[in-house]
Amino acid sequence: MTITDRSIEDLLQYLKSTRGFDFTGYKRTSLQRRIAKRMATVEVERFDDYIDFLEVHPDEFPQLFDTILINVTAFFRDPDTWAHLAKEAIPRIDLAHGGVGQIRVWCAGCASGEEAYTAAIVFAETLGVTTLEERVKIYATDVDEDALTTARHGAYTAKETDAIPDGLRDKYFDQEGSRYAFKKSLRRSVIFGRHDLVQDAPISRVDLLVCRNTLMYFNSELQSKILQSFNFALAEHGFLFLGKAETMLSHNESFTPVDIKNRLFGKVAHSPLQDRLAELQDRSGDLTRHVQLRDAAIDAGPVAQVLVDVGGVLLLANQQARASFGVTTTDIGRPFQDLELSYRPLELRSRIETAYAERRPVQVINVDRNLGSGDIQSFDVVVAPVFDAEGNPLGVTITFTDVSRYRRLRQELERSNQELETAYEELQSTNEELETTNEELQSTVEELETTNEELQSSNEELETTNEELQSTNAEIQAMNDDMRQRSSELNRALLMTDGVLSSLEMAVIVVDRAMRVLSWNERASEMWGLTAAEVDSRVLTDLDVGLPVAELEEPIARCLRGDGSRLTVQATNRRGRSLTCTVSCSPLVDRDGVLQGVVLIIEATNGSED
Repeated sequence: MTITDRSIEDLLQYLKSTRGFDFTGYKRTSLQRRIAKRMATVEVERFDDYIDFLEVHPDEFPQLFDTILINVTAFFRDPDTWAHLAKEAIPRIDLAHGGVGQIRVWCAGCASGEEAYTAAIVFAETLGVTTLEERVKIYATDVDEDALTTARHGAYTAKETDAIPDGLRDKYFDQEGSRYAFKKSLRRSVIFGRHDLVQDAPISRVDLLVCRNTLMYFNSELQSKILQSFNFALAEHGFLFLGKAETMLSHNESFTPVDIKNRLFGKVAHSPLQDRLAELQDRSGDLTRHVQLRDAAIDAGPVAQVLVDVGGVLLLANQQARASFGVTTTDIGRPFQDLELSYRPLELRSRIETAYAERRPVQVINVDRNLGSGDIQSFDVVVAPVFDAEGNPLGVTITFTDVSRYRRLRQELERSNQELETAYEELQSTNEELETTNEELQSTVEELETTNEELQSSNEELETTNEELQSTNAEIQAMNDDMRQRSSELNRALLMTDGVLSSLEMAVIVVDRAMRVLSWNERASEMWGLTAAEVDSRVLTDLDVGLPVAELEEPIARCLRGDGSRLTVQATNRRGRSLTCTVSCSPLVDRDGVLQGVVLIIEATNGSED
């Protein structure tokens, strides 16, 4: 069998373009198994030849679709989950409608209808038959028209209804011959129709959506698309009821588990966009800085600060400045440009000129100063001009804010953030791996369930074939018994007549319909020289005796048609002497009037027999 990835895609496109069936979203492993099974059935080896086969034999399409669409279902499949649905979900649905509104149910992928009728029975048992008739509508859909035809008839064999709990079959089904038909009075509550989950719009305002062991045949992308449609289809209080091999590991944005064990999920409502944003109050602080040229205030300041007048003379250096930069009291009154502080750790003269020219503070951040011991001290430096009441410049104040501690904290924070980001990325990667593993496990579960349903379908086919073979064997056995009985009766009759035949003075030969010798009396042995044992079961016309057996073929044939005859022939006895013999042919009929052979009575009427 030759089926490549490319060839399977060619087939799917061919089916989509010619028949309108889109299987491109189905899982490839399952599709390959099903198509390979059908190709083996029609004895086609190469895939290209199978496409040619479909073009020449259009009646093969339904067979192929039946093979791909497995349609394995049953009444009350996983009965515990149906019991949970009846106990927990249906009362809540009824309560949401106030006990009076119409309840809408959608059975998607209903196959031959068993699950839809199961839903009808469960609603009738939970809410009452009258409620089912008056308020419940069950919309059952599938893409397979043949399966829908079976579902619409609503009649099933005794074996197919075995899973229905005791008492419910007689309550909800009428026996029609060997089949059980869903009651007509309740049948109007179930509406069947063709619907493609991939291409068609969903049914809306649904209170309960039953889709069991259907999603597992689609790939994850198509599952997500279908689940979005299901989310749209469900009412806000609605429930999604899945099969035992299906979960919501990758689609929790649309549904939330109600009971994961019983595969019952609730809808996640998507909130509308907010029409307005919360108002933020912009609280502007008073940024005006009142710089007062007071020596005491500057000296007690927490940051290093110096004051330079408009002529470039150092007027003041507070305690922090003196301690940090080695400025002494003798430096007060000296030109600022002569001091090391004017160019180390930062060139300040140009910044002072910029502050005067632009009449604004000039700020330089993260200015590093090497302390000589390998330690680095960082400052944020601000050169701020000071003006009098008329706006004339008086000088500048230069502040050095030690940010070494904050910078180290920032660096540590950045390192921590980087480590957190790395840890988050690793965690995210691990989470994605776990999700991938979960999806692979889910895919494996779905694949196993698919394989199980395929095996179940094959077993049903084998059981049907076995029943047919058993029926055929029974018929053959009956025929064999009848033949043995007839043969036994004939043998008994021949044995009873052997004594009679032996006492006759005439030669008697009995043959069956194939002209095989059944009886040969002693007179015949004396005349022709062959004993009964030598001629038993041999064809009369093959015997080499003095009797002209070739001349007897036509009379025997007429006798087998029911007409007796009598004729005279010339014969030779065992000693070679000539005889004139009269041969009488009579039909041999059993007690039921069935012609079994011919009796030949031969009498020598002239000539010597010795």
